[in-house]
Amino acid sequence: MSALPARPTPAVGDPAALARLAVEALRLELDTYPKPGLVSRIDSGSHDDMDAATFEASAAALKPHFAALARAGAEGLPMAQLRRIGLDAEAAMRAATGGVNTHRGAIFGLGLLVSAAGSLAAPGRALAPGALGAHVRARHARAILDGPVLLHAPGARARRRFRVGGAPAEAASGFPTLYRVGLPALRRGRRARPGDAEAARVESCLALIAALDDTNLLHRGGEAGARFARDEAAAFLADGGVAQDGWRARAEALHRAFVARRLSPGGAADLLAMTLFVDRLERVL
Repeated sequence: MSALPARPTPAVGDPAALARLAVEALRLELDTYPKPGLVSRIDSGSHDDMDAATFEASAAALKPHFAALARAGAEGLPMAQLRRIGLDAEAAMRAATGGVNTHRGAIFGLGLLVSAAGSLAAPGRALAPGALGAHVRARHARAILDGPVLLHAPGARARRRFRVGGAPAEAASGFPTLYRVGLPALRRGRRARPGDAEAARVESCLALIAALDDTNLLHRGGEAGARFARDEAAAFLADGGVAQDGWRARAEALHRAFVARRLSPGGAADLLAMTLFVDRLERVL
Protein backbone atom coordinates (compact mmCIF):
# COMPACT_ATOMS: atom_id res chain seq x y z
CA MET A 1 0.00 0.00 0.00
CA SER A 2 1.08 3.58 -0.52
CA ALA A 3 2.27 5.52 2.49
CA LEU A 4 2.98 9.10 3.28
CA PRO A 5 6.72 9.88 3.48
CA ALA A 6 8.38 9.42 6.86
CA ARG A 7 9.33 12.47 8.90
CA PRO A 8 11.13 14.83 8.60
CA THR A 9 9.19 16.40 5.76
CA PRO A 10 11.38 17.44 2.81
CA ALA A 11 10.71 20.87 1.34
CA VAL A 12 7.13 21.19 2.56
CA GLY A 13 7.10 24.80 1.43
CA ASP A 14 7.46 23.67 -2.20
CA PRO A 15 4.08 23.64 -4.04
CA ALA A 16 5.00 20.47 -5.91
CA ALA A 17 5.85 18.69 -2.66
CA LEU A 18 2.60 19.82 -1.04
CA ALA A 19 0.65 18.62 -4.07
CA ARG A 20 2.33 15.21 -3.80
CA LEU A 21 1.39 14.99 -0.11
CA ALA A 22 -2.22 15.91 -0.92
CA VAL A 23 -2.49 13.24 -3.62
CA GLU A 24 -0.86 10.68 -1.33
CA ALA A 25 -3.47 11.50 1.32
CA LEU A 26 -6.24 10.84 -1.22
CA ARG A 27 -4.61 7.55 -2.19
CA LEU A 28 -4.25 6.47 1.42
CA GLU A 29 -7.94 7.14 1.94
CA LEU A 30 -8.62 4.92 -1.07
CA ASP A 31 -6.26 2.24 0.30
CA THR A 32 -8.18 2.04 3.57
CA TYR A 33 -10.46 -0.96 4.13
CA PRO A 34 -12.92 -1.68 5.63
CA LYS A 35 -14.52 1.77 5.31
CA PRO A 36 -18.30 1.47 5.68
CA GLY A 37 -20.04 2.07 2.36
CA LEU A 38 -17.04 3.74 0.73
CA VAL A 39 -14.97 2.93 -2.35
CA SER A 40 -11.69 1.15 -1.67
CA ARG A 41 -9.30 -1.06 -3.60
CA ILE A 42 -11.35 -4.05 -2.38
CA ASP A 43 -14.76 -3.01 -3.71
CA SER A 44 -16.92 -0.04 -4.71
CA GLY A 45 -18.97 0.08 -1.52
CA SER A 46 -22.38 1.67 -2.04
CA HIS A 47 -21.46 3.09 -5.46
CA ASP A 48 -22.31 1.78 -8.91
CA ASP A 49 -20.71 4.61 -10.89
CA MET A 50 -17.16 4.60 -9.54
CA ASP A 51 -14.38 2.31 -8.40
CA ALA A 52 -10.74 2.45 -7.31
CA ALA A 53 -9.56 3.20 -10.85
CA THR A 54 -11.94 6.18 -11.02
CA PHE A 55 -10.48 7.55 -7.79
CA GLU A 56 -6.90 6.98 -8.98
CA ALA A 57 -7.58 8.88 -12.20
CA SER A 58 -9.20 11.69 -10.26
CA ALA A 59 -6.37 12.00 -7.75
CA ALA A 60 -3.76 12.14 -10.50
CA ALA A 61 -5.72 14.82 -12.36
CA LEU A 62 -5.89 16.99 -9.23
CA LYS A 63 -2.14 17.11 -8.59
CA PRO A 64 -1.30 20.23 -10.66
CA HIS A 65 -4.30 22.04 -9.19
CA PHE A 66 -3.16 21.32 -5.64
CA ALA A 67 0.21 22.79 -6.62
CA ALA A 68 -1.58 25.87 -7.95
CA LEU A 69 -3.47 26.19 -4.66
CA ALA A 70 -0.22 25.98 -2.71
CA ARG A 71 1.27 28.75 -4.87
CA ALA A 72 -1.88 30.83 -4.39
CA GLY A 73 -1.51 30.44 -0.63
CA ALA A 74 2.12 31.48 -0.76
CA GLU A 75 1.08 34.58 -2.71
CA GLY A 76 -1.69 35.41 -0.22
CA LEU A 77 -4.45 35.28 -2.83
CA PRO A 78 -8.06 35.66 -1.63
CA MET A 79 -10.80 33.06 -1.57
CA ALA A 80 -12.15 34.21 -4.93
CA GLN A 81 -8.87 33.18 -6.57
CA LEU A 82 -8.78 29.88 -4.70
CA ARG A 83 -12.33 29.20 -5.85
CA ARG A 84 -11.34 29.68 -9.48
CA ILE A 85 -8.54 27.16 -9.09
CA GLY A 86 -10.98 24.80 -7.40
CA LEU A 87 -13.41 25.06 -10.32
CA ASP A 88 -10.57 24.23 -12.71
CA ALA A 89 -9.72 21.26 -10.49
CA GLU A 90 -13.31 20.05 -10.58
CA ALA A 91 -13.37 20.29 -14.37
CA ALA A 92 -10.16 18.23 -14.51
CA MET A 93 -11.67 15.68 -12.13
CA ARG A 94 -14.77 15.27 -14.26
CA ALA A 95 -12.73 15.01 -17.45
CA ALA A 96 -10.65 12.24 -15.86
CA THR A 97 -13.64 10.32 -14.48
CA GLY A 98 -16.14 10.68 -17.30
CA GLY A 99 -18.20 13.15 -15.34
CA VAL A 100 -18.24 11.32 -12.00
CA ASN A 101 -17.89 13.36 -8.79
CA THR A 102 -15.17 11.55 -6.87
CA HIS A 103 -13.40 14.35 -5.01
CA ARG A 104 -15.43 17.59 -5.05
CA GLY A 105 -15.45 17.72 -1.24
CA ALA A 106 -11.73 17.04 -1.08
CA ILE A 107 -11.02 19.70 -3.69
CA PHE A 108 -12.71 22.18 -1.36
CA GLY A 109 -11.44 21.10 2.06
CA LEU A 110 -8.08 19.60 1.21
CA GLY A 111 -7.53 22.42 -1.28
CA LEU A 112 -7.95 25.00 1.49
CA LEU A 113 -5.47 23.14 3.68
CA VAL A 114 -2.97 22.90 0.83
CA SER A 115 -3.32 26.64 0.28
CA ALA A 116 -2.76 27.23 4.00
CA ALA A 117 0.32 25.03 3.89
CA GLY A 118 1.64 27.03 0.94
CA SER A 119 1.25 30.16 3.03
CA LEU A 120 2.73 28.83 6.28
CA ALA A 121 5.11 25.97 5.59
CA ALA A 122 8.87 26.32 5.42
CA PRO A 123 11.27 23.74 3.96
CA GLY A 124 12.10 20.92 6.36
CA ARG A 125 10.00 22.24 9.26
CA ALA A 126 6.70 20.82 10.48
CA LEU A 127 3.97 23.20 11.51
CA ALA A 128 2.59 23.65 15.02
CA PRO A 129 -0.64 21.80 15.92
CA GLY A 130 -3.72 23.57 14.62
CA ALA A 131 -1.81 25.95 12.36
CA LEU A 132 -3.44 25.00 9.07
CA GLY A 133 -7.00 25.08 10.33
CA ALA A 134 -6.42 28.33 12.20
CA HIS A 135 -5.06 29.92 9.04
CA VAL A 136 -8.10 28.88 6.99
CA ARG A 137 -10.43 30.22 9.66
CA ALA A 138 -8.62 33.54 10.06
CA ARG A 139 -7.99 34.15 6.38
CA HIS A 140 -11.09 32.78 4.63
CA ALA A 141 -13.98 32.13 7.06
CA ARG A 142 -16.20 35.01 5.96
CA ALA A 143 -15.57 34.41 2.25
CA ILE A 144 -16.32 30.70 2.65
CA LEU A 145 -19.67 31.33 4.33
CA ASP A 146 -20.60 34.18 1.97
CA GLY A 147 -19.54 32.31 -1.15
CA PRO A 148 -21.79 31.03 -3.95
CA VAL A 149 -24.00 28.02 -3.28
CA LEU A 150 -24.48 25.27 -5.85
CA LEU A 151 -28.25 25.07 -5.42
CA HIS A 152 -28.67 21.72 -7.14
CA ALA A 153 -25.63 19.96 -5.67
CA PRO A 154 -26.65 17.08 -3.37
CA GLY A 155 -24.63 18.43 -0.45
CA ALA A 156 -26.15 21.89 -0.72
CA ARG A 157 -29.66 20.45 -0.92
CA ALA A 158 -29.00 18.32 2.16
CA ARG A 159 -27.65 21.33 4.08
CA ARG A 160 -30.82 23.29 3.37
CA ARG A 161 -33.22 20.43 3.98
CA PHE A 162 -31.67 19.17 7.21
CA ARG A 163 -30.34 22.52 8.48
CA VAL A 164 -26.73 21.43 8.94
CA GLY A 165 -23.61 23.45 8.24
CA GLY A 166 -21.81 20.82 6.19
CA ALA A 167 -18.39 21.30 4.64
CA PRO A 168 -18.51 25.13 4.46
CA ALA A 169 -19.19 25.46 8.18
CA GLU A 170 -16.48 22.92 9.01
CA ALA A 171 -13.91 24.78 6.92
CA ALA A 172 -14.91 28.26 8.12
CA SER A 173 -14.51 27.05 11.72
CA GLY A 174 -10.98 25.79 11.05
CA PHE A 175 -11.91 22.09 10.67
CA PRO A 176 -12.81 21.37 14.31
CA THR A 177 -13.99 17.82 13.59
CA LEU A 178 -10.65 17.04 11.95
CA TYR A 179 -8.70 18.33 14.94
CA ARG A 180 -10.97 17.15 17.76
CA VAL A 181 -11.98 13.80 16.31
CA GLY A 182 -10.03 12.70 13.23
CA LEU A 183 -6.48 13.33 14.44
CA PRO A 184 -6.93 11.97 17.99
CA ALA A 185 -8.57 8.82 16.60
CA LEU A 186 -5.78 8.34 14.05
CA ARG A 187 -3.16 8.55 16.78
CA ARG A 188 -5.21 6.38 19.14
CA GLY A 189 -5.39 3.74 16.43
CA ARG A 190 -1.62 3.83 16.02
CA ARG A 191 -1.18 3.19 19.72
CA ALA A 192 -3.73 0.37 19.66
CA ARG A 193 -2.22 -1.36 16.61
CA PRO A 194 1.47 -0.39 16.36
CA GLY A 195 2.78 -0.90 12.85
CA ASP A 196 -0.70 -1.25 11.31
CA ALA A 197 -1.27 2.08 9.58
CA GLU A 198 -4.47 0.86 7.95
CA ALA A 199 -6.03 0.07 11.33
CA ALA A 200 -5.30 3.61 12.48
CA ARG A 201 -7.01 5.01 9.40
CA VAL A 202 -10.05 2.80 10.00
CA GLU A 203 -10.24 4.09 13.58
CA SER A 204 -10.12 7.66 12.33
CA CYS A 205 -12.72 7.02 9.63
CA LEU A 206 -15.19 5.43 12.06
CA ALA A 207 -14.67 8.24 14.57
CA LEU A 208 -15.41 10.81 11.88
CA ILE A 209 -18.56 8.96 10.80
CA ALA A 210 -19.75 8.88 14.42
CA ALA A 211 -19.18 12.62 14.91
CA LEU A 212 -20.07 14.24 11.60
CA ASP A 213 -23.36 15.56 10.24
CA ASP A 214 -22.43 14.07 6.88
CA THR A 215 -24.47 15.58 4.05
CA ASN A 216 -23.67 12.58 1.85
CA LEU A 217 -25.34 10.30 4.38
CA LEU A 218 -28.28 12.69 4.76
CA HIS A 219 -28.69 12.88 0.99
CA ARG A 220 -28.65 9.10 0.55
CA GLY A 221 -30.37 7.90 3.70
CA GLY A 222 -32.17 10.85 5.25
CA GLU A 223 -32.12 11.41 8.99
CA ALA A 224 -32.74 7.71 9.70
CA GLY A 225 -29.82 6.59 7.55
CA ALA A 226 -27.46 9.19 9.00
CA ARG A 227 -28.50 8.24 12.54
CA PHE A 228 -27.93 4.53 11.79
CA ALA A 229 -24.45 5.33 10.46
CA ARG A 230 -23.47 7.48 13.43
CA ASP A 231 -24.85 5.04 15.99
CA GLU A 232 -23.17 1.99 14.46
CA ALA A 233 -19.82 3.76 14.17
CA ALA A 234 -20.11 4.99 17.75
CA ALA A 235 -20.90 1.46 18.95
CA PHE A 236 -17.80 0.12 17.17
CA LEU A 237 -15.67 2.71 18.96
CA ALA A 238 -17.36 2.22 22.34
CA ASP A 239 -16.50 -1.49 22.19
CA GLY A 240 -12.81 -0.67 21.74
CA GLY A 241 -12.48 0.32 18.09
CA VAL A 242 -9.51 -1.31 16.41
CA ALA A 243 -8.15 -2.33 19.81
CA GLN A 244 -10.90 -4.97 20.18
CA ASP A 245 -10.35 -8.57 19.16
CA GLY A 246 -11.82 -9.26 15.76
CA TRP A 247 -12.06 -5.57 14.88
CA ARG A 248 -11.56 -6.18 11.19
CA ALA A 249 -14.38 -8.71 10.88
CA ARG A 250 -16.70 -6.35 12.74
CA ALA A 251 -15.72 -3.42 10.53
CA GLU A 252 -16.32 -5.55 7.43
CA ALA A 253 -19.78 -6.47 8.73
CA LEU A 254 -20.49 -2.77 9.25
CA HIS A 255 -19.31 -2.09 5.70
CA ARG A 256 -21.78 -4.66 4.38
CA ALA A 257 -24.59 -3.13 6.46
CA PHE A 258 -23.90 0.31 4.96
CA VAL A 259 -23.82 -1.14 1.45
CA ALA A 260 -27.14 -2.92 2.02
CA ARG A 261 -28.64 0.48 2.90
CA ARG A 262 -26.76 2.27 0.09
CA LEU A 263 -25.15 4.59 2.63
CA SER A 264 -21.87 6.33 1.80
CA PRO A 265 -20.23 8.70 4.32
CA GLY A 266 -18.36 10.71 1.71
CA GLY A 267 -17.88 13.67 4.04
CA ALA A 268 -16.03 11.44 6.49
CA ALA A 269 -13.89 10.08 3.64
CA ASP A 270 -12.92 13.63 2.64
CA LEU A 271 -12.09 14.50 6.25
CA LEU A 272 -10.01 11.33 6.57
CA ALA A 273 -7.84 12.45 3.66
CA MET A 274 -7.58 15.92 5.19
CA THR A 275 -6.67 14.38 8.55
CA LEU A 276 -3.84 12.42 6.93
CA PHE A 277 -2.53 15.56 5.22
CA VAL A 278 -2.60 17.61 8.43
CA ASP A 279 -1.06 14.78 10.45
CA ARG A 280 1.85 14.74 8.04
CA LEU A 281 2.55 18.45 8.30
CA GLU A 282 1.71 19.47 11.87
CA ARG A 283 4.04 18.55 14.67
CA VAL A 284 2.77 16.70 17.75
CA LEU A 285 4.02 18.68 20.77
